[in-house]
Amino acid sequence: MADFVGAVDQGTTSSRFMIFDHDGNEVAKHQLEHTQYLPRPGWVEHDPVEIWERTNVAMQTAVRTLGISATDLAAIGITNQRETAVVWDPRTGRPYGNAIVWQDTRTDSIAKALERDGHGDTIRRKAGLPPATYFSGGKIKWMLENIDGLREAAEQGNALFGTTDSWVLWNLTGGPNGGIHATDVTNASRTMLMDLETLDWDDELLQIFDIPRAMLPKINPSSHAEAYGTTRTSRPLSAPVPITGVLGDQQAATVGQVCFAPGEAKNTYGTGNFLLLNTGTDLVRSEHGLLTTVAYKFGDAPAVYALEGSIAVTGSAVQWLRDQLHLISDAAESERLAKTVDSSDGIYFVPAFSGLFAPYWRSDARGAIVGLARFHTNGHIARATLESMCYQSRDVVEAMEKDSGVHLEVLKVDGGVTANELCMQTQADVLGVPVSRPVVAETTALGAAYAAGLATGFWRDTDELRAHWNESRRWEPQWDDEQRAAGVKGWKKAVERTLDWVDVE
Repeated sequence: MADFVGAVDQGTTSSRFMIFDHDGNEVAKHQLEHTQYLPRPGWVEHDPVEIWERTNVAMQTAVRTLGISATDLAAIGITNQRETAVVWDPRTGRPYGNAIVWQDTRTDSIAKALERDGHGDTIRRKAGLPPATYFSGGKIKWMLENIDGLREAAEQGNALFGTTDSWVLWNLTGGPNGGIHATDVTNASRTMLMDLETLDWDDELLQIFDIPRAMLPKINPSSHAEAYGTTRTSRPLSAPVPITGVLGDQQAATVGQVCFAPGEAKNTYGTGNFLLLNTGTDLVRSEHGLLTTVAYKFGDAPAVYALEGSIAVTGSAVQWLRDQLHLISDAAESERLAKTVDSSDGIYFVPAFSGLFAPYWRSDARGAIVGLARFHTNGHIARATLESMCYQSRDVVEAMEKDSGVHLEVLKVDGGVTANELCMQTQADVLGVPVSRPVVAETTALGAAYAAGLATGFWRDTDELRAHWNESRRWEPQWDDEQRAAGVKGWKKAVERTLDWVDVE
């Protein structure tokens, strides 16, 4: 029997391949960043060909580094940035343009028109999502309307749409030579095109967006032994390996954090922050600015749903300090710089670069640093950047408690930012509850591996996966109630200052 399971983690800033053993331990990893294209204000793009090439190299390198062959992998799972849209020609494998990234706001007029024309309630009821630039349905519509010849190609079956899981899967399974065009229910649930009850593309929603059904991938369970095919032997692996799991990145992290019971929640700190609360097989409709989404579907078992609070900019704000402001040379330096001061001394940074996501859903907002005085330093700005992640997460937790009636006793956290201990201590202080980080903090890739391994019998069931979860660090709140209330009050004032900045049609 093969000893390992692999996972492709195609993220917003990088692609990587991770290999896990039977105990859920990471045994190998290779990661490569890809270019962020920012051609206009509010536009964010990726080159799909670069993403595929980097994924290919990451897979080859991780396998070679561990000194194993493809036959040592029982299965491969795929996880991905969920709403980023790719459209390509199945005859050649050539994209019709750059991928439009989930952070991109060019579709704001489309989202506003959907509300203005009375379609918003239909989309919320069927898809569980508000019309917003975040989701990929509007991105497909924009491409069909703005790329010459694309609509005609789509209607003739010569244009395929997919989020990056579908793009990577299609290439892994042969590309123009028989590549499989599929996705899973979690990624499909982020398009504004899938009915949460039927778990299929919805004709009424497709008509609203004017999108040909022929473009869309087949929707499969998140974990399935036969749904996704096998890798082709020539590239990137030397032998065929079954691909048996696909999950959007935040749902993958939910599985990696073994949040399998209703009421269990996790918060992932990456490019953005994403807090998911398992609601079981019940569809819970949010009344406080959250999303209703599919958490996972394993095989023939019923789908499990979740409430989600999506925050657009958290870790990418640190990247902004590095790449645009040049205040730091790497992400780790943000903690060292923030520690040069004892507090942010009254300044707040609201990184609404793409507007504000949950629970506000304000595309007219833009980023602001407020409360500045002459004595403030780069250390204060770094500390306010870390605090912005924590205050935004508190906004989501408050909304989640109102929707679900569940009061969090502890917050499970994961993602690269959790290596920043100052940020995690601040999160405990701002929330007023303990924050718990697992031994394997990169749970997104682990969740994809779990989905793939469950489908092949590499792991028996979710109880076995629970046994693998172990805590590595816990942060207890240190602020008193008065300090916490003052901080939250200042944050709310800062958020108000960012609103109505961009005129929206």
